[in-house]
Amino acid sequence: MPEVLAIGRVGVDLYPEQSGVPLAGVRTFAKSLGGTATNVAVAAARLGRRAAVLTKVGPDGFGPYVRSALAGFGVSPEFVGTAEGLRTPVVFCALDPPEDPPLLFYRAPLAPDLALEDADVPWDVVAEVPLLWVTGTGVCAEPARSTQRRVLEHRARRAHTVLDLDHRPVFWPDAATARREIGWMLDHVTVAVGNRAEVEVVVGTADPEEAAARLLDRGVRLAVVKRGAEGVLVATAEGSRTVPPHRVEVVCGLGAGDAFGGALAHGLLAGWDAVRAARYANAAGALVASRLACADAMPTPAEVERLLGVAG
Repeated sequence: MPEVLAIGRVGVDLYPEQSGVPLAGVRTFAKSLGGTATNVAVAAARLGRRAAVLTKVGPDGFGPYVRSALAGFGVSPEFVGTAEGLRTPVVFCALDPPEDPPLLFYRAPLAPDLALEDADVPWDVVAEVPLLWVTGTGVCAEPARSTQRRVLEHRARRAHTVLDLDHRPVFWPDAATARREIGWMLDHVTVAVGNRAEVEVVVGTADPEEAAARLLDRGVRLAVVKRGAEGVLVATAEGSRTVPPHRVEVVCGLGAGDAFGGALAHGLLAGWDAVRAARYANAAGALVASRLACADAMPTPAEVERLLGVAG
């Protein structure tokens, strides 16, 4: 039984080896494992947690790469299926600007991770795993939308059931559809995590305090609103607090949020309070922001604790 089961995106990230130029000017790329749910699982595994990913790849050469890379990071590939007729996604990243690099997704006509069906789901694991991580992207298309709904119903809002709002406009026909589908998930999870733009789509406001209050009103026990350079707001029924960020020189902003997610999962499983977990997660995210790549950049406990020690 894993401690963390993450459901959602997986793919191959291609990072420019020349920074600060548009894709047209890039000469060479470096390959890395990617995808939000996958990165979260890798981050949790790097921190010592038993992690697995429920997803699918295509019957192409990148499928074995994904499984091998997961195993290399200590993440179980047991629940990685194959979607016949579809291709493992490839994502190009342009490091311009490095803080918020634009992404070019190749996921047509349908990404394999959005082809998840009931037969792919380890229902006993879904019911019993200590922490289940789902994403808003996972309900942007069928059949994964209905499958993930049934997963959450089967989970029955057991702690810890975490929703990463993970709103990417390119995957949705419009914001109203995203609000409806991701909003349905809020009524079935115990933790919600998102940045200001994501909470605005889902609950109608970008104000961190008001957004957190609306998330809590939906029955979420812990609301986490990421505020970028202003830190992270954590809110529970007992109150809210903003945890300050760690200042670093940003090399690539991609993956920082996933490192935060994996570290938050680690803290929740450790039984830490929300502020301590967010402080640890902030440090993990800052370390990844100062590096190139996502999965490969996830920090170890020693690295996180060293940064926390330096910060006092």
